[in-house]
Amino acid sequence: MRRIALINQKGGVGKTTITTNLGHALALAGHRVTVIDLDPQGQLASSYGIFRAPTKGVDQVLLNGADPCSVKLGIRDMLTLIPAGARLQEIEYLHDGGASRARLLQQALQGMIDDQAFVLFDCPPSSGLLVANAIFAADEALIPVSGDHMSLNGLAKMLVTIKKFEPYLEKSIRQWIGLNRSFPRRRLAKEVEDKLRKHFPEQLLNTQIREAAVIAECPGIGRTIFEYKPGSQSAKEFQALASELLERYEG
Repeated sequence: MRRIALINQKGGVGKTTITTNLGHALALAGHRVTVIDLDPQGQLASSYGIFRAPTKGVDQVLLNGADPCSVKLGIRDMLTLIPAGARLQEIEYLHDGGASRARLLQQALQGMIDDQAFVLFDCPPSSGLLVANAIFAADEALIPVSGDHMSLNGLAKMLVTIKKFEPYLEKSIRQWIGLNRSFPRRRLAKEVEDKLRKHFPEQLLNTQIREAAVIAECPGIGRTIFEYKPGSQSAKEFQALASELLERYEG
């Protein structure tokens, strides 16, 4: 089972969009996938067409020790969702438990979803306790970067955050960098890509997800790109992203 955190301290880089469509791409390829919404905004559920936000979700798992199976929802063939829940923001205000607060999710997931090939964590744009829980629970991090310098700053801060946790992880987190919302023909986007290839040649994924109106339209109707425009270039890109993550891991 692969546990991948979609993570970047900068907002607006498309973490939820990637989680939504990558999760469905992997499910369509025949893999059992669970997506977990760790962002208190709770937008992952609506991206899959659940517009009335579930009141219970991973918040109950982290705050009350609920069984994750009791709050997960089957949303597509081979794809299940653990939504955020109404109280997820309260995790950031926990004071009891010391360092163990960062391991709540890791402990909750032990033995829960062993039949899943992938677990994807959609993380908030922060470096707080929810992100710490994702880092401890994950084996891999996929860091989306858009084609601007502020996004590079977000990447740098995220890498520092992960490194800060490494002494306590008892494992190494495999890190991937994915260009998202990109405009390959723009000079600035090309500069960002060149810098990433220079400094992170092994981590940078070849597949880019380009900025496209069809991707922006999907959340409003609660469909993934494979349901809304299955023949589009964007659908092909997400399918390629899933394939590359499979190939890179096996390689």
